[in-house]
Amino acid sequence: MKKNIFLAIGLLFSLSAQAQIFDIIKSTVKDKTGVDLNVPVKNNGTATSTKTTTTTSGSSSANIGNLTSSQISSGLKEALSMGVTDGVKKLAVTDGFFKNEAVKILMPEKLRKIDTTLRSIGMGSLADEGVKLLNRAAEDAVTEAAPIFTNAITSMTITDAKNILLGSNNAATNYLQGKTQTQLFNAFQPKVKASLGKVGADTLWKNLISKYNTFTGQTVTTDLNEYVTTETINGVFKMVADKESGIRNTPAMRTTSILQKVFGAQDGR
Repeated sequence: MKKNIFLAIGLLFSLSAQAQIFDIIKSTVKDKTGVDLNVPVKNNGTATSTKTTTTTSGSSSANIGNLTSSQISSGLKEALSMGVTDGVKKLAVTDGFFKNEAVKILMPEKLRKIDTTLRSIGMGSLADEGVKLLNRAAEDAVTEAAPIFTNAITSMTITDAKNILLGSNNAATNYLQGKTQTQLFNAFQPKVKASLGKVGADTLWKNLISKYNTFTGQTVTTDLNEYVTTETINGVFKMVADKESGIRNTPAMRTTSILQKVFGAQDGR
């Protein structure tokens, strides 16, 4: 009986000693290698872990794939048409350019020395009137520009339509501007020239430049027609870009079914 007791005690001691030895080995391995032997391992020797895999469904790419090229093109053209219509409407009124800091036409850089000189001799109001008339010319001319922009929009191809839809907030506006800038300038310039004469801007600026040249003994010239044409076109595109951005980011601004369908598909991209 005593023999059996001693054998049992010896066995327990042996198991306890082995456990202590294993604990020492595991602790040493962890300190030296960073590997925790208490963590179960896969067949390849790497620790197992539990991962949560999230499956994304209904992505914008899938939604875009449900649209036809014709629908994408129609949506983009409608957004641009709305931008032009709204932009021209806001710009083609008194102070539409002049009191809108985002598009206001400032003194041409080449003529800013005239502004400084006139103000230095107490003729600042004349310089202010000159700037105002540049903006009045733009406000008058921009009304005639609407059909030009409309024609440019309707002639837009659908080749890059999908990339435009998934592009930046003003991707469609940039595309339209890049494709039509020269055409718009050539068609728009005569209208701006007529407007400069209509509001008296050309006469006033000739007098301003003449006075400056006489006073300073210098010769300053600039093409006001080219300058105002460029600035007027840029102003319209700025308004179009603002409208496009609004339609892309504000569902409430998608006031037609095609806008809701097309731009709704690009949400969350």
